Amino acid sequence: MSDGRSAPAVAEAAALQTRGPDAVPVELSINGVTHEVRIEPRVSLLDALRERLDLTGTKKGCDQGTCGACTVWVDGRRVLACLTLAMVCEGHEVTTIEGLASGEELHPMQRAFLDHDAFQCGYCTAGQIMSAVALLEEGHASSDAEIAEWMSGNICRCAAYPNIRAAVREVRDGQRGGASAAG
Repeated sequence: MSDGRSAPAVAEAAALQTRGPDAVPVELSINGVTHEVRIEPRVSLLDALRERLDLTGTKKGCDQGTCGACTVWVDGRRVLACLTLAMVCEGHEVTTIEGLASGEELHPMQRAFLDHDAFQCGYCTAGQIMSAVALLEEGHASSDAEIAEWMSGNICRCAAYPNIRAAVREVRDGQRGGASAAG
């Protein structure tokens, strides 16, 4: 009796089932560098980054996916690292706040956050910056209302939101060749 799956699909499912529950080798590409780590299948991307790879720029806020402090990119898309299993990132490119700058030169959004004092305690800043860069690339920054909506998954307990929006506007306007848009 067949369950409708092809032989390769059955083989792939069997291979996935053999990984765990003990630690297994996982190859992760983080900020353009390949790392092999031994982790249990239940380890989150956030814990792999912070505890196994010593990349501590990505913060653990709520560990429930509600604050956005752990925002990173997987293949250029925003994800919450606390809700993403590290194993599923194998074969994908992960970018963290540490990978945003070009050497010693800050990314324009990092510079704008400093220039506009878009943080106070700084705990949410890495996630805020990763989301801000992504929302510009996604084309969601035409107004302050749109910026606020598309950044709503990133909470700032210090309420630096006006300064965060100012930083996003500065980078947005710089990308447009300096044209000022109504915010």
